[in-house]
Amino acid sequence: MDQLKIEKIELFKVPPRWLFIKITTKCGIIGWGEPVVEGKADTVAACIKELEPYLIGRTANNIEDIWQILYRGGFYRGGPILMSAISGIDQALWDIKGKFLNVPVYELLGGAVRHKMKMYCWIGGDNPDVVLEQAHAKVMQGYKAVKMNATGAMDWVSSLKDIKKVANNIKLLREEFGHDLDIGLDFHGRVHKPMVKRLIDELEPYEPMFIEEPVLSENNDTLKHIYSYTSIPIATGERMFSRWDFKGILNHGVVDIIQPDLSHAGGISEVRRIATMAEAYDIAIAPHCPLGPISLASALQLDFVSSNAVIQESSLGIHYNKGYDILDYVLNPEALEVENGYIKLFEKPGLGIEINEEKLKEGQKIGHNWANPIWRNQDGNFAEW
Repeated sequence: MDQLKIEKIELFKVPPRWLFIKITTKCGIIGWGEPVVEGKADTVAACIKELEPYLIGRTANNIEDIWQILYRGGFYRGGPILMSAISGIDQALWDIKGKFLNVPVYELLGGAVRHKMKMYCWIGGDNPDVVLEQAHAKVMQGYKAVKMNATGAMDWVSSLKDIKKVANNIKLLREEFGHDLDIGLDFHGRVHKPMVKRLIDELEPYEPMFIEEPVLSENNDTLKHIYSYTSIPIATGERMFSRWDFKGILNHGVVDIIQPDLSHAGGISEVRRIATMAEAYDIAIAPHCPLGPISLASALQLDFVSSNAVIQESSLGIHYNKGYDILDYVLNPEALEVENGYIKLFEKPGLGIEINEEKLKEGQKIGHNWANPIWRNQDGNFAEW
């Protein structure tokens, strides 16, 4: 496999908040990946530079051995920075292998179990008028499911007025669309344990598709109290980075849907393992993806081969994507077209999308310095974003 020897690694930091990796092999086959932590793009880029000596000169075909070396070879393991760097590299290596063998990645993972994947996208959750307007726009684009923030900044124990306000937006959507629209609610880790049950009480009449991150992942031990309290499916996992992070919640049976991110949780290789672990516990997977086209394509490759994959997030039109959106960097945007709520099985080899490198170089000249906002409550105390 000398022709697949890795010769060059390039990084592209592009708007709105993404980092892409390009791996070039001796024979000229190129693989693309998306290694980024939102708000820490430069840190992940530095990590990739440190990992580069383990890649240059290796055959891109040895995906599993490279993954093991990158993960285990540095002695200290895991965490968002290292795992996001590994994720993008892993995506690019699968892209190369698929292109070399002229098959989509899902064929290399055992073959597809479905011919299309159900999709959802994000709408705002702060203003009732915006919620209805954006939901109608997404339905017109072909979506049958959406997700919105359940709440803004929350005190550790909030007022009854704030609690009542939370349910209003999903109430409006239910009144407007009935049950023709699936609605996920993202608590975004903004809610602390004392408030979760009270919020669930307000939300249950409107039957959300799931509640996402009801508490921060570092407080996953409290999920046992929440899980037994409601019949609404509990989803979490976007801030968990390996199969070892997921092992606890799977063993304890305190989650219904796991949401590893293909750009944070070790790439296609590791999320494939996580999905299989979840299947053994009869738990669904719905990969997290508020990022760019390569991350989305990687997630879909995983979805296509995972029988327990139930729905896939897309960042198309998300509020972060100002000036550039996921299709702007793609030469075959039709591959990511949502039709009647689904994206069809990819046909092209590798990850299934072609990157517009000219557009990428144009975006690189602009770059970005995206950082998540710092929120404070009325008394000045830090509030989770």
